[in-house]
Amino acid sequence: MSIEEVKVPVLAESVADATLLKWFKLSGEAVREGEILVEIETDKVVLEIVAPQSGVLSDIVKADGENVISEEIIAHIDTSAVATGTSKPVSGSTAPPTTSPKLDQAPATIMPAASAKTSPAVRKMAAEQGIEPSIVQHSGDRVTKADLLQNVADQLPTPPQPGADSTRKQSVTSTPALAQPIFSYSSSTATPVSQINKPGSQQRGDLPKRPEERVPMTRLRKRVAERLLNAQHEHAILTTFNEINMKAVMELRNQYKVAFEKKHGIKLGFMSFFAKAVLAALQQFPVVNASTKGDEIIYHGYYDIGVAVSTPRGLVVPILRDVDTLSFADVEKSIADFGRRARDAQLSLEELTGGTFTITNGGVFGSMLSTPILNPPQSAILGMHNIVERPVAENGQVVIRPMMYVALSYDHRLIDGREAVQFLVTVKNVIEEPSRLLLDI
Repeated sequence: MSIEEVKVPVLAESVADATLLKWFKLSGEAVREGEILVEIETDKVVLEIVAPQSGVLSDIVKADGENVISEEIIAHIDTSAVATGTSKPVSGSTAPPTTSPKLDQAPATIMPAASAKTSPAVRKMAAEQGIEPSIVQHSGDRVTKADLLQNVADQLPTPPQPGADSTRKQSVTSTPALAQPIFSYSSSTATPVSQINKPGSQQRGDLPKRPEERVPMTRLRKRVAERLLNAQHEHAILTTFNEINMKAVMELRNQYKVAFEKKHGIKLGFMSFFAKAVLAALQQFPVVNASTKGDEIIYHGYYDIGVAVSTPRGLVVPILRDVDTLSFADVEKSIADFGRRARDAQLSLEELTGGTFTITNGGVFGSMLSTPILNPPQSAILGMHNIVERPVAENGQVVIRPMMYVALSYDHRLIDGREAVQFLVTVKNVIEEPSRLLLDI
């Protein structure tokens, strides 16, 4: 017998422990090298643990919902055995028991789940609904949330037609709480208002249910809440505002966006301009790129800019490392890659750790103006907002220009108001005159 240990990967120093979300295999079940065994959730990201070797999952040490620490053993794989044909359920596991095939068994008629790509969010939804992702009709090689929702909708009973009172009663009790239909009553069958709340009324069963669902916070959501509260309690946060005329950048972007995409294979967006403008401002005002630790100020000689990304699980901030060495195309490609992998919970801990400054863009959701909260231990964060055509004064004339409000929140214990204001003015000047980036002025 040859036993291979399945361990929790090495977690970042700032991550004390993790929680096992869901086992995708049961004891006694065959596994292949590289096949996903279990998902674990840290304060920052969901990680997938794969089988280090092929064999049989001989035992599961830690069940769903249990907390684990870095490099802790959570299961064992017998690399010299084959599946027994029956699986031992794991306490707390939600995976449905199945008959396990041998490693050399021919593929079944229905394609296995591994043949259809799914994100952790999709797998979680499928488990909650008791659906096997591999049998859900989908286009392409990926099962999406839309495919799952359509599958659920197809299984619901046909909504009842207005008619007999008994038909309505039956529909109310048989329809799932999350898909309550809205009934249309005819005047001949409507219940008088005076009788709806009458004690002992026989028509109370006709009233539509008002479903509620209580779910525990994810570790990420709890961690975000904790960090936001700590940031407000432990830092003297002030915010300074300005507005930027986006006309020059928009014209430059429109002039070269086709050639840019043709050469680099990525669209030219506004984030690369703002990343470079922030870089120029950080180089002029190093204290904005600094952080505090105890009674010490740490001045960073590098520029790692975090980009806030919204995901179904909450906000994450992957880091653009050494922005001063990146081209516009490098920035755009990295941000696009971060966004895609953040939605699929595929970011690594290393990509979410560190950072000397953060940019958050609420404008993509339509935000007009906001005060972003610090991302400790960083000392400042820039908030971008939506672009709106507004009347402005230029050379004594009122003209219409595409304007964006920007906000810089900063730790006033470290950064003086003068530096914060001048930092934001530098960002404004670079965006309004992007030629400054070429001339380094």
